[in-house]
Amino acid sequence: MSGYHTPVLLEESVGLLGLEPAGTYVDLTFGGGGHSRRILSGLGPEGRLYAFDQDRDTRANCPEDPRFHYVESNFRFLRGALRLRGVTEVDGILADLGVSSHHFDDLERGFSFRGEAPLDMRMNQRAGITAADVVNTYTSEALTRVLGDWGELETPWKVAGCLVRARATAPLTTTAALVEAVKPCTPAKDPSKFLTKLFQALRIEVNGEMEALKMALEQSLKVLRPGGRLVVISYHSLEDRLVKNFLRSGNFTGQVEKDFFGHSLAPFEALTRKAVTPSAGELARNPRSRSAKLRAAVKR
Repeated sequence: MSGYHTPVLLEESVGLLGLEPAGTYVDLTFGGGGHSRRILSGLGPEGRLYAFDQDRDTRANCPEDPRFHYVESNFRFLRGALRLRGVTEVDGILADLGVSSHHFDDLERGFSFRGEAPLDMRMNQRAGITAADVVNTYTSEALTRVLGDWGELETPWKVAGCLVRARATAPLTTTAALVEAVKPCTPAKDPSKFLTKLFQALRIEVNGEMEALKMALEQSLKVLRPGGRLVVISYHSLEDRLVKNFLRSGNFTGQVEKDFFGHSLAPFEALTRKAVTPSAGELARNPRSRSAKLRAAVKR
């Protein structure tokens, strides 16, 4: 498991779930199973854990435990998948939204710009468009939107122009070809930061990550019992903004609705006053945790 992915903010996140030995919990992002194993260690014989992951590779990480139930599905289908298993209400939900180290280290998946691999980036390799489909078929305007919205690049139209010009010569089918195509737009200062944003934008688009996150957050409110807890670890400002607003107000604008008497109708009460970040010790052990932000709330 540790070779697949090192769990981030492990004790902090599981601690905020407030585990009840006989409770029912959901790990929305199973991955290497680090968070799931820690949750199971806090459950009694009657406890149950449902772990979601759309990447079939993660099945190899499943623990042999009768309390553990693996759900091979995108977490956007949270409520329906649970209902199919006879579960209508849970005590806590945990989501670590980071991409597993396995995906970055397995170059063949195309998530990393370090090396050459097929331009894929699909979490679920059995469905959906690939990053190659995006860079080779999207219009310049659509590419500009993707790069600006999901990568927050400073000049997305310039990068889109580089891609359109490069693909006119030959389709961009590998990560190395993509890096080469954007060389005219790559800043000499900190090129890795630029490429990280570029690859992030394409990965989010390919996997529909922001829409899936919105759907999962909305459904979490419906499946959590009163007093149930939602704990989320995010890794970039787009995710964190959605999570922060939703936990604050129950919607994605962050505007808290009030009743006739001015009382808040927010469905959650915050458990974290501000985002929890990794300790110096964790950062030293796992540098990939540096951008992690943990937020948690309890359903009223």
